[in-house]
Amino acid sequence: MRYKFYYDESEHNRRITLSTIKGKTYYDNFISVIVGWKSHNEKEIENKYKLFEEKYEYRKSQNELKSDTFKLKQFKYGFASLNQSNIEMMNDFFSIFDDDFHVYLFVASKIEYILLQLFRRYHNNATVDMDSIKYTIIKSILIYQPEDVLNNMYSSPKKFVDSLIDFLTQRMEINKKNLTLKELENNAFETVLRVLHDVELPISIDWDYQISFQGFHKYLKSKRIKDYIFTIDKEGSHKTFSAAKREGLKSCKEMDSKEYFGIRVADMLAGIISKLMKSISHSLNKEENNEKVMKTTFDKEWFYLNESQLQLYKKLYHIIFEINNDWYKVYSGIFTDDLIGFLGLLEYMNQFQSVADMKKNMDMHPEYCNSCICYRLQQHFESMHNELPFKPLMIENNEYFYNDQGGKIYFDLEKQPILNIKDGMNRYHVLSVGIDDEGYPLITIRYQDESICCRLPPQLYNWVMSAHALASMDENPFPSDVIISKINNQFYADIL
Repeated sequence: MRYKFYYDESEHNRRITLSTIKGKTYYDNFISVIVGWKSHNEKEIENKYKLFEEKYEYRKSQNELKSDTFKLKQFKYGFASLNQSNIEMMNDFFSIFDDDFHVYLFVASKIEYILLQLFRRYHNNATVDMDSIKYTIIKSILIYQPEDVLNNMYSSPKKFVDSLIDFLTQRMEINKKNLTLKELENNAFETVLRVLHDVELPISIDWDYQISFQGFHKYLKSKRIKDYIFTIDKEGSHKTFSAAKREGLKSCKEMDSKEYFGIRVADMLAGIISKLMKSISHSLNKEENNEKVMKTTFDKEWFYLNESQLQLYKKLYHIIFEINNDWYKVYSGIFTDDLIGFLGLLEYMNQFQSVADMKKNMDMHPEYCNSCICYRLQQHFESMHNELPFKPLMIENNEYFYNDQGGKIYFDLEKQPILNIKDGMNRYHVLSVGIDDEGYPLITIRYQDESICCRLPPQLYNWVMSAHALASMDENPFPSDVIISKINNQFYADIL
């Protein structure tokens, strides 16, 4: 069986420079989309898409309907801020996708790629988790935009480490004003500072297009697709085409999007996703919060949806999570905060059957959605080395969802039960441990054939983080029996 796949991208920068990063239109994530189908279905899909293009002929630019027809300002509050004409157009576009489509999404932080080169000689070992260190540095640069660090990353690489040390040290002092929210960040910065003295920097930095195709190559193998034609949007330097060939993708060709509708489908989907992710990033990383220590959530306007807008979220959820789902369908690097925000928002919206269902608890949606996204971030942080797939969370209702072990995670963390630890030694069968978005350690245990997630005493935070470190080196100690002891109001844990 032969397949046809088509590639396009969004938020692409031919070269990453300081002026690029400081530009008003710069967005850190590079996004690419590949769509495909069985060859014998192509004519039917093409006819559907051309009918769609004919309906919106008046929105074409240079005789081509592109994703640029949707403007970023129209996504200020996600789909809630779309006007009726854009809702109708997006709904018509999403309706073209059926269950025989193949959709692959790749997202990469551009600064992450720079950091991967800066630390290319450094790898995880028994004492240092370099992936976590890279994640921390990338996030701090993106959130706080430290001028000296950005300048020295390019103009004076030898000064880069010193400026990064100075910035992190100063930031830790600011964070001490509110350790309730920033203690975890300070702990991460301390880890970074311990290893920065030994960093060597490269002479030059450029974008490697090959990373766009690594996950797709694995997707094809997972789906056991061997006979295919892969068509890439033609560009002057041919670097994208060459990278696909280097990755081992066969039957590749470069073509003009005006001649190949499949490229235009990929462009439209990539553009919609990138604009939604941009708006999510702007909402959760407000500029005024850069110098303040405070918690950020979505504005309430994101959740003031009509039925048509809610259905758009549910349709996009179906495209991303359900159509030909696979381990490698959504692929990314280490730093994926915006991608996780995007996936978490889709999951959160998908749980509601109607707008009337949403209105039952309107004031709490920003907090509840934030909890959903924070849980995803924790999952990703735990599994950086394992290339785990993005799987839908099992959202039960407006009060809680289930983690991978079947334990309930409450949106309102005050409702999370506290593990009953009696004086002396207590034995539990532990399925997993974690940290909630307020910094409290969590434990999921098996009790009477039921999975139960509870908060642990704060004293066991370091033990939980040690367990995470083992898991990051492919030595996950769970599930296993654990003895938790309470002696003179002090807590200790030992894995059996």
